[in-house]
Amino acid sequence: MNLAPTPKEKANELITKFAFQTISDLSDENFEQTKQCAIICLNEILEATNNKRSYILKTGFIGIHNYYLEVGKELAKL
Repeated sequence: MNLAPTPKEKANELITKFAFQTISDLSDENFEQTKQCAIICLNEILEATNNKRSYILKTGFIGIHNYYLEVGKELAKL
């Protein structure tokens, strides 16, 4: 069984993926642009999911929609 990454790990993963695709450095300005791209992606996922599945985290089951809500909170903290 594969465990899903924590919401914080997923938030950092999204930032890294967008940074790799869009820029060569993570200066403050570039980081904010990359973060906004990740937030757009997150909003698309939230709209598409609607609590139809669950993820298994180290802490137990979590609905996929709730999982990505937590990812959004972690993105906001970055």
